[in-house]
Amino acid sequence: MTLETALNGLNDQLRSALPPEIAAVLDADRRRTATEFAEVGDKIEDFTLPGADGVPTSLGELVAEGPAVLVFYRGQWCPYCNLTLRTYQQELLPELVKLGATLAAISPQKPDGTVPELGFPVLSDVGSTVARGLGLSYPVSDVVREAMKTLGTDLEQVNGTWELVHPAVVVVDRDRVLRFVDVHPDFVTRTDPADILKAL
Repeated sequence: MTLETALNGLNDQLRSALPPEIAAVLDADRRRTATEFAEVGDKIEDFTLPGADGVPTSLGELVAEGPAVLVFYRGQWCPYCNLTLRTYQQELLPELVKLGATLAAISPQKPDGTVPELGFPVLSDVGSTVARGLGLSYPVSDVVREAMKTLGTDLEQVNGTWELVHPAVVVVDRDRVLRFVDVHPDFVTRTDPADILKAL
């Protein structure tokens, strides 16, 4: 089963369990128009972010021995994100090790000491400083905010702000130059592992 197939199946399952008015709001949010994102060839500044366990990791460390694959995701509360990260753990990480590349996931969620069972760093970009620099962050609209609250997700508590990031994958080389950028304003879709490996 491909990642796309798994995500579509998850979406069908989740939508069928939602009240129709909530499903309609979230479906409309999926059709959000794209903004201007960072592009291949852009250089990004070094950063240091805390892990879920509070231990910091810098971009310099991630690219010290080779390229880094940075996965920007919405948060651990997002089932599409969790499915994607588990898929990357199983299908992508072993291949990255062979290629001498590193993998890290980044979200605006506050570090709360909950360490996901993943074999790569999960970092907290609180305030979306890094994501904003890549054009990935955006404010949540009032109607989506109310829908998320109805479903029990209060981003003010989880992220510290009502701001989200577009799911994205970027590949950064040792000089901190972007060599691959794939952004998904539709939060149900994600970058296929094969496309990441091809980029590397």
